[in-house]
Amino acid sequence: MAKSKSAYICSECGYESPKWYGKCPGCGEWNTMNEEFVTTASKVVEQKVRSVSSYSKPLKLKEITTGDEFRYKTGIGELDNVLGGGIVKGSLVLIGGDPGIGKSTILLQVCQNLGSQINILYVSGEESRRQIKLRADRLGVTGDILIMTETDVEVVSEQIKTIKPELVIIDSIQTMNLTQLNSSPGSVTQVRECTNLLMRTAKALEIPVIVVGHVNKDGAIAGPKVLEHIVDAVLYFEGDKQLTYRILRAVKNRFGSTNEIGVFEMTYNGLKEVSNPSLLLLSGRPTGVSGTCVACTMEGSRPILAEVQALATNSGYGTARRMSTGFDYNRMNLLIAVLEKKGGYYFAGADTYVNVVGGFKLDERAVDLCVALALVSSLKDIPVPEDVIAFGEIGLAGEIRSVSHAEKRINEAARLGFKRCILPFYNLKNLSKDISGDIELFGVRSVRQAVKIIME
Repeated sequence: MAKSKSAYICSECGYESPKWYGKCPGCGEWNTMNEEFVTTASKVVEQKVRSVSSYSKPLKLKEITTGDEFRYKTGIGELDNVLGGGIVKGSLVLIGGDPGIGKSTILLQVCQNLGSQINILYVSGEESRRQIKLRADRLGVTGDILIMTETDVEVVSEQIKTIKPELVIIDSIQTMNLTQLNSSPGSVTQVRECTNLLMRTAKALEIPVIVVGHVNKDGAIAGPKVLEHIVDAVLYFEGDKQLTYRILRAVKNRFGSTNEIGVFEMTYNGLKEVSNPSLLLLSGRPTGVSGTCVACTMEGSRPILAEVQALATNSGYGTARRMSTGFDYNRMNLLIAVLEKKGGYYFAGADTYVNVVGGFKLDERAVDLCVALALVSSLKDIPVPEDVIAFGEIGLAGEIRSVSHAEKRINEAARLGFKRCILPFYNLKNLSKDISGDIELFGVRSVRQAVKIIME
C-alpha cells in the first residue's frame, strides 16, 4: 500500500520542503508554499504503464530507422509551421495561454480537419459533453470525434490503450488527477505525475497527445517548471484577448524550430489564419504624423513589418513618466540615454511613450533604430516619411551595428511598396545582389546619420 506524508510544495516552482516558509527558498515568491500529502505512488503508476516491453528494449543507433516518419497535417498552415511540419507520432505537445485566448478553439478546429482521416479522442475535464457539442456546432465541427469527460488520468490512459486513437487531446492538465495522490487537482504533484503518465502512454503506443495548460497571474504556464521539460513541444498563445489577433509561438520544440510563429485572427467562427501579418499590422497607419516608423523584425524565417509609435510630450511633473507597450521598457530607457548622450536629443523633461501597433511584441535588437527614429520624430515633431523603413541595432556608443537576414527584410519592404530603407552600413556593404524591387538603400554608421536622413 502506498504511503503518504505531509510536505509543503511551492505552487510556482515546485520546491518541496518539510516545513512551511513564507517566502519560497527556490523562486523567492511569497505565500506560495502549500501543504500537500505526497504519496509515493509513482512506482505503482510506472509499473502499470510499462506494458509494452519493446519500448524499453535498448537498440543500436544504426538499427533505428526513420524512413517511416510521418506527421499529421492539422489542416491549419500556421499551426503546422509552428510545429515544424505537423504533429509527430508519439509526441506530447503542451499548449498554454490566457483564458479565452483560443486554446480549445484551435484544438476543435484541428479535430474538424483531421476527424475524417483519423480517430480522435477529446478528453475534457472542464466541460460537459453538451457544452462541447454547443461549441462545436458554433465552430462548424462535424467530424466523428470521440468525446470523453473524465478527470481520472488512469481511466483516460486505459481508454487510450483500449481505443487506440491516432490523436488524443487533454483539456486541461490542471483538471486531471491520480487517485493514489491525496493532493487536489491542479497541485504541483498532481500536474507532474499526470503529465508523466500521459507521456509514458504516448511514447509506448506512439500516439500523439496534445495537452492544454493554464497560466498563472504572471502569464507563465501554471504548475512546476518540470512540466515544460517533460513535454516535447510547448506552444504559447500571445496577444491581448480584447483584440482580435493572436500569435502562436513555439517556446520549445524537439521536432522543429522555436523561432517560427503563427498569426491568427479570432472571429465568431473560430481562428482564421493570417498569411500576411505585415499587411495586417500596417493597416490603418496614419500618414504625415510625427512619432511613427515602420520596423522589420524576423520571426524565424519570416520577415514581419510592424508599426512603432512614440510620443514625447512636456511633462507636468518633476519626474518624467515613461511607458512601453510591446517593446522592452529597459531597452527603451537605454535608447533614450544613447539619444541624449550621443545624439543631443534630450528627453529629460518629456513624458515618453512607446507602443507597437496590433498587440505585437518586438524583442529583436534590430528594431532599435526604428524605435529611436520614432522617438526623435515625436520629440522634434517632424514626421518620418511614410515610404521609409529602418532596422539596425544601436550600441551604447551610438553606433549602428549590423543585423542578420538583411536581404529578406529589404525584399519584404520592397514587396509592400516601401521606397527607402535605412540600414546599418556594414549590412549595406555586404549585401548580395539578391535584392528585388525598386528601393533606395541608406547605410548609416551612427544614430546622428540616421536622424539626418529623415530630417532632410
